[in-house]
Amino acid sequence: MAQDRSMSVFERYLTLWVGLCIIAGIVLGKAAPGVAGFLDSLALCVGEAPVVSIPIAVCLFFMMYPIMVKIDFAEVVKAGKSAKPVGLTLFVNWAIKPFTMYAISVFFLGVLFLTFIGPHAVDHVKIPFGLDLPVGAMHGDGKVILLNGIKILEVPLWRSYLAGCILLGIAPCTAMVLVWGYLAKGNDGHTIVMVAINSLTMLFLYGPLGGFLLGVGRLPVPWQALLLSIGIYVALPLVAGYFSRKWIIKAKGEHWFKERFLHLLTPVTIGALLVTLILLFSFKGDVILSNPLTILWIAIPLFIQTNIIFWLAYGLAKLLRLSYEDAAPSAMIGASNHFEVAIATSVMIFGLASGAALATVVGVLIEVPTMLMLVAFCKRTRHWFGAEDIAHAASLQKEAAEGTMTIGAKG
Repeated sequence: MAQDRSMSVFERYLTLWVGLCIIAGIVLGKAAPGVAGFLDSLALCVGEAPVVSIPIAVCLFFMMYPIMVKIDFAEVVKAGKSAKPVGLTLFVNWAIKPFTMYAISVFFLGVLFLTFIGPHAVDHVKIPFGLDLPVGAMHGDGKVILLNGIKILEVPLWRSYLAGCILLGIAPCTAMVLVWGYLAKGNDGHTIVMVAINSLTMLFLYGPLGGFLLGVGRLPVPWQALLLSIGIYVALPLVAGYFSRKWIIKAKGEHWFKERFLHLLTPVTIGALLVTLILLFSFKGDVILSNPLTILWIAIPLFIQTNIIFWLAYGLAKLLRLSYEDAAPSAMIGASNHFEVAIATSVMIFGLASGAALATVVGVLIEVPTMLMLVAFCKRTRHWFGAEDIAHAASLQKEAAEGTMTIGAKG
């Protein structure tokens, strides 16, 4: 029986929920300015440096675990049968996307929109833990200052936004892309395989790529925090998802796991995301109220980047003569971002109140409407891949007919 290719009410109206969280966060920040500060102070520290925000870590675990528990890693070993779409997705995700994101963000935030953002506007971010710098020292394009008795790094505001965009660009989607490929009537098996492969690949490439591009952007390069972020926000839920999946299926059966357990997790994922967003915007309310167009300046390069990567992957899929069912999810996996990990990493590295954290949240804000637009485009252009699909189907039908005739002759 065919499944209904639709989104839940949480997924369908995610942009609305994000918008409401922006309002709720701003109101909370104005009505109770100490709440977000207190929550951000609940952190695991190394020495005097806060390393892991406990509230964010809890929220992110419940955002990531439902994604990871869906992955059947036995499917990864079958990926060799789909070498072209897998190779295309990995190439776009890791060899192209991080660098186009960097270039587009620098052009728009550091050149085109710099006057609107404020050429002299600054942001205060955490000093990379493990780095002991005196007040007045320069680190990248930032300067160590003393604020409320605490040493922090003062960096140009546009570079802080750039950092958030970088963290988005090096995080290929492993969550909502399951929905996008599903709605576009793509190859669900390929999508699931790529979710598993991207999750594993992030363990090895997210830190090095993030550190490299942050360094090029003259921003703090907190290697320890990057690696710790991947361990907490990717590896931990990945391991928990793997073992709990095996235990639940063994105890309750695969049908119960898929039809009952997984459906219970969707509200948990979205709920944890929304709580995280309220915390973020409770700290960024003043910035947004003083410059309401801030979100627009960040959203424009993110929107352009999403479309460029989609068109590149979709076009290459056509050149590689992939079927539509493989082409659609391949393009969408590259175009969408793993905003959960990007949000967590930006908060860990730069702080809950940083411009970097705000930039990653804008990624959430534009993700749903942009990807729904691309889903609709895919379905309208399915005929672009029709010739190869029809020829392949005709070949299979011919082989099946010949096999039937042979069996009949032997009978």
